[in-house]
Amino acid sequence: MTTNTKPTILMVPGLRDHVSDHWQTLLQYKLPNAVSVPPLEHDKLSCAARVAALDAELAKIDGPVILVAHSAGVMITVHWAQQHNREIHGALLATPADLDTPLPAGYPTIDALAENGWHPTPRKRLPFPSIVGASRNDPLAQFDRVSAMATDWGSRLVDLGEVGHLNPAAGFGVWAMAETLIDELV
Repeated sequence: MTTNTKPTILMVPGLRDHVSDHWQTLLQYKLPNAVSVPPLEHDKLSCAARVAALDAELAKIDGPVILVAHSAGVMITVHWAQQHNREIHGALLATPADLDTPLPAGYPTIDALAENGWHPTPRKRLPFPSIVGASRNDPLAQFDRVSAMATDWGSRLVDLGEVGHLNPAAGFGVWAMAETLIDELV
């Protein structure tokens, strides 16, 4: 187990796991106290397997933790929070994918997501401080739906403007604002 007085930053990637030029990956390499939930080898679409992977990584950390989740990683985080009781220092929840509505072509269908345990999206208040970063033009979630999720979760909503899905396809490698938002949670 790792023991820290400074919070460990635990990256929770989405369904596409680790992408080398993604802001989460770049931030993990930059921050000395950052680690990531490793990619799954099996059951990659299973919500339960993803939640178990997050829980297993948390079990390796002794001390305060800040979760930094993106896309479906946000949904993994909120599903985990409904099932587990570990204290979390805070969470940055960036551009959550709305898995309750049909996603664009190339993403899992709503039926496949339902069959793999993603529905319904938990809407219970999170037991830790959180910040939700929402995009005005995210192809995977409408701003008003993300805003409603943030309200239900008791999260502070940050309007990120038009940043797409805050991923390399939207022009984001480095996302400097992430560090500022994480600092607010420390």
